[in-house]
Amino acid sequence: MAGQGVVDISEAAQGYLQELLAKQEPGCGVRIFVAQPGTPHAETCIAYCRPGEAHEDDEPVDYGSFTAYFEKRSEAYLVDAAVDFQEDQMGGQLTIKAPNARTPNVGPDSPLEDRINYVLYNEINPGLAAHGGMVTLVELVDGDTAVLQFGGGCQGCAAVDITLKQGVERALLDQLPELVAIKDATDHTVTEHAYYR
Repeated sequence: MAGQGVVDISEAAQGYLQELLAKQEPGCGVRIFVAQPGTPHAETCIAYCRPGEAHEDDEPVDYGSFTAYFEKRSEAYLVDAAVDFQEDQMGGQLTIKAPNARTPNVGPDSPLEDRINYVLYNEINPGLAAHGGMVTLVELVDGDTAVLQFGGGCQGCAAVDITLKQGVERALLDQLPELVAIKDATDHTVTEHAYYR
C-alpha cells in the first residue's frame, strides 16, 4: 500500500477515489477534514482538492495515484478514522468512520473555534436544552469576535438578549480571554417555535 496518513484508506477506497479523480483535472487530490470537530454535529468530509487548494498546514500523503491532504486542525479528531468502499447493486458507497470526530478534544493550544465549541456544547447548551434551545458558532470574525446562532426554543424568545448578554457572552468571555465580542446571527422575528412569547 502506498502512503499512510492519519486516516486508514482501504485499498478498495483508494481504487474508487482514483477512478473519481481520473475524471477531474490533472493533479486533483482529496482533502480530508472534520467540520465542527468535537461537537455533536461533527461531520467527517472528503472533498476534491484541486491544485493550489490545499491549505498551507495540511499534511499531504502520497497514495501513488493521488495525494490526500489531511487538515492539521482535524488530525486529533481523525485518529482511528477509516475510509472504505463497499460495492453494491447501485455501484457502491464510500464510507467514513471517524469515532473521535465528535469527542471534545481541546487544550490551551487548540484553535479558538474548537475551544468556543467546547464551551458551547459542554457548558452552555445543556442549560439551554431545558428550554428547548441551543446555540452554535457560525463563524469567528477578525480572529476575536464570535458570531453565534441561537436555535430551537431560543429563536424568537423575548429573553434571548438577556441570555446572550448575561449567560452565553459572560461564560465565553470569562473562559476565552482572546475573544473581544460576541454577536448574534439569529433572526428573532421568527417566533413560531419560541419557548417564551
